[in-house]
Amino acid sequence: MNNTAAVLGPGAVGGSLAVRLANAGVHVICVAHAEAAGLIALAGLVVESPEGTLSARVEVVEQLVKPVDLLLVTVKAPGLADAIERIDPSSVTSGVVVSLLNGIEHMKPLHERFDGRVAAGTISHFQAYRPGRVQIIEATPSPVITIASDTLSRGEVEQAADMLRRARIDVRVGQTEKRVLWHKLARIAPLAALTSVSGKTVGELRTNPEWRAKLESAVVETCAVAEADGVALRPSAQFAIIEEMSDETTTSAARDVVAGRRSELDALLGGVLRIADRLDVPCPTLTELAETAGLR
Repeated sequence: MNNTAAVLGPGAVGGSLAVRLANAGVHVICVAHAEAAGLIALAGLVVESPEGTLSARVEVVEQLVKPVDLLLVTVKAPGLADAIERIDPSSVTSGVVVSLLNGIEHMKPLHERFDGRVAAGTISHFQAYRPGRVQIIEATPSPVITIASDTLSRGEVEQAADMLRRARIDVRVGQTEKRVLWHKLARIAPLAALTSVSGKTVGELRTNPEWRAKLESAVVETCAVAEADGVALRPSAQFAIIEEMSDETTTSAARDVVAGRRSELDALLGGVLRIADRLDVPCPTLTELAETAGLR
């Protein structure tokens, strides 16, 4: 593997990773729609984090046709179908596509589009937002990324992980795609639902007895769906991670709902409930939240 990585969707997460990779000597190509591509080409990208300020000038295109060794898919679920049309599948024939979307249903269209050259990934212990097109603010230090593939060899997955590690990112290789995705989905789906419906932060959910009970119930139900889908998770372990989150933590889904933008709530909460329906797992709390959010 040489040194070319593409980022589809250079928003808060994708832009942050693009800057880190570029500063590690990787040739980075950002794939974005016309307006964003023009601004990034003109001004570059700037990341402000607890570790300091980083900036980078990167190549920017609206359509990716040249071969790359690594393609990071960092768009949100509602925009995935349109976004992957901007990637020529031949550009990753010998590369690795790492998806960093939340949820689980996105893997099928990615595998179909890129002929199995795909690894499921999650990013955790990381909060970032984009106040402008080219400026990214990180509220936390370097992220932790976990990846796994059911179709690529272990060596191919490790090569992709090593490129990200060059950018001083903690990358771990998991066992299966489902396990990697469910491990995050088991807490992010309940958190996205509750922060979106209540308008409260994680700290407020934890300290309010009524909302805390709903959160605990939602985590238990989501873990039950994961187990029925073949991934055993302990609700107590998931809630322990939630307990460690800072009080002001919220979710991107909640921020999008407040801003009137398309959110990934259907991909998270809706996705869990669609699997629950298929596997006949009762989820009264999650169903109530979906009804309140207008998903059912």
